[in-house]
Formats: sequence, structure tokens, C-alpha cells
Amino acid sequence: MLMAKILFLMLIVVCIFFYILYMWNFSLVLLVIFIALPVVMFVTTLITKLSTKAEFSVSSKTTPKNTSFPVQLCVTNNSIFPVGKAEAHIEYYNIFNNQINEFEMMFPLQARNSQRVTFQLSSKYCGILKIRSAYISLYDPLRIFRFRTGRNITAEIAVMPEIHEVSGSISYTDRESEESSVFSENTAGDDPSEVFDLRDYVIGDKLNRIHWKLSSKKDDLIVKDYSMPVDVPCMLFINLKCYEDSEYTLPVFDTLVETLISISQFLIENERIHTIVYYNASKRDFCEADITSPEVLAETVRNMILSVNDNLYCEPPEKYFQVNPNISLSSFTFITSAPDTPVLHYIEENIDADIRNAVIIVKSPEAADGVCTGLSELNTIPVVIGRISSSVRDIEL
Repeated sequence: MLMAKILFLMLIVVCIFFYILYMWNFSLVLLVIFIALPVVMFVTTLITKLSTKAEFSVSSKTTPKNTSFPVQLCVTNNSIFPVGKAEAHIEYYNIFNNQINEFEMMFPLQARNSQRVTFQLSSKYCGILKIRSAYISLYDPLRIFRFRTGRNITAEIAVMPEIHEVSGSISYTDRESEESSVFSENTAGDDPSEVFDLRDYVIGDKLNRIHWKLSSKKDDLIVKDYSMPVDVPCMLFINLKCYEDSEYTLPVFDTLVETLISISQFLIENERIHTIVYYNASKRDFCEADITSPEVLAETVRNMILSVNDNLYCEPPEKYFQVNPNISLSSFTFITSAPDTPVLHYIEENIDADIRNAVIIVKSPEAADGVCTGLSELNTIPVVIGRISSSVRDIEL
């Protein structure tokens, strides 16, 4: 653009000499045209800038990670002047990483029309992907002037985590909810309030489970199998507080969230209704979500990811326990990225649960060796970044 300005200035100088040397009307007209042309270009391009609007459009607010999704930049020119060259400078980044990626797109703008430019993005890690238009440059036809518009037009999309296979074990000998109302459809239990199945008597069955009225009709002993409650008090608590500020921040958060969703999915597959607790930065409070199905889990994880702010602020878990001091659970699992914090000792000493787990995200296998060796009453499970299935294969819930 600088070269175009220099060349045009040289043309004006040539026209001035041409007018001085030749006193014809043509030389005067030529000089006036070359002097007025930049003014016209400036005014028309300025009017176009003031009449131009831009916005991003995404087809969905969520997308799986490692999957390309389309983003559309819509630029509307409401003026009567077309733009031969417009240039958009686009930036995007995951809020859990300071690394900003950027690229440029060039396109024309017709008068009184909209130009839609579609590009593809993807994310290797889950989180919130923010897309921003740093600016859109509008050039006049002679490339002498450039005006910038469309600054800081933004859009965001939640990149959803992947579910990993978990091969742990479910404890069915724990405490039950005082008012159990949901029972397993596949597994018998010991809750006499609901009959799971009727079957023939076998040696070893308890006499108090014999259905005497039905047995008298069939002339054979019929035994009642009781139901297994699945709404036992079970909790997954994820600590979203960011303890790592380096190139590992994004992989750590990604593993943190995927560990939560993988364990939760494992509980759903085993008919164990449970509660997920997380800090919602948008609401500035801890949120509890009862997980009863994969659909509820997906919605909860989506809300959790979208609730995170750019500053990654998160209240310490101790505040939740201060408000809820009398927690009594069958199973309590705490998921965090901090290997040694006072809250782990608090959980070991104060959380009333038959099973207490601390799942701790670490950067390397070497870092996993010395994780919380002093906690004898708390099952500490280190999870190496990207190795969720192998790290939690023996978890008990």
C-alpha cells in the first residue's frame, strides 16, 4: 500500500509539471482529477467503513474435540460503494492456554450486500474456544487508503471432552439412601421395599424371603429377590482451580474433565445414580447436578465448561465443605490437579464415606510416584496426562 501511495504522489507531481509546461485545458483537468481522486477515495471508503457491520455465526455452541467445525464470518456492506478488497484478521484460542493462533482472509464486498466467508477450526483439547476478529481492513480501489472496522467481534464454542473406558468396580454393600426410589433393573439387592424377581427356592436361601402365599398355590417354594437401590449417596467432586500456569495447563485441564466424565459414565453404565459438584464461575457458587443418564451428564459437562471465565477463577473446595459440613456418602471421589493441598487431609479426616478417592492429575509417570503417600485413609489415584483408562482401571466406587 505504501508503494501505491508513492506512485500516486509521483503521478500528481508529473501532472503539476505537465500543467506548468503546457497551458492547455486538458492539463488542468488532468491535474484536478488526480488531486480530487484521493479525496473521493478517502470519503467513499470512510462512508463504507461506517456502513459496514460484521458478526460470527456458528451452527452449534458445542463440538467434540479433534473434530473440525465451520465458523462463518458475515460482513454486511450497507453503503452504495463496493469494496474490491477486504481483509479480515482472525484470532482464536482456548481460554486455558495463552497461545493465540491467527490467520487472515481476503474477500470482496459488494454494495448493499452481505459477504459470508466460512472457515474450519478444530481443537485438540476440550475447553472454551474463543474466536475473535481483531479487525477487518477495507481498501479503496486504488489501494491508497485502508480503514479498519469490525474490531473485537467474538464468538465462542464449548469443545466437549472424550469418554475413556474405565474398568473399576462398584461397591454394592454400602449405605443406602433413606428414601430410595430408584432400583436396578439388572441386579438384585437387599431392599425389601421393592421386589426384583420371583424364582424357585434353592438351598441356602433365607426363609424370610419365601413367598408363602404364592408357594401354597404352586405347591413349590417361591423366593423373592429384593431390589438393588441405585440412588445411593455417591458424589464426584471436581476441583476446577488451575494450579498449573505453563504449557501443561491445557493438557491438565483436558485430562481433569475427561477423567470426571469417564468415571461418571462408568457409574451410569453400572446403574449408579450420583452427584457431580463443581464451581460455577458464572453463578459464583458451587453447583450440584444429579446424574441419571448420559444426556444429563453431557448437559452438565457442557454447563460446567461454559461456566469457566477467562481469568480461570475458582473458589477453593474448602468453601463448599464449610457450607456442607455433614456430608454422609456411600462413595466420594475428589478430582483435582493439585498433588498436595490441605483439602486432601480435610477429606481424609472429615468426609463420612465408605469409599474415599482422590484422583490427582499429574504431568508425567515420574510425578505420579510420590503422590500423597501420607494419606492412609484416602485412596489416592494419580492420573497421567492422556492415560486415563490405564490410570483408573482399579478404582472402586
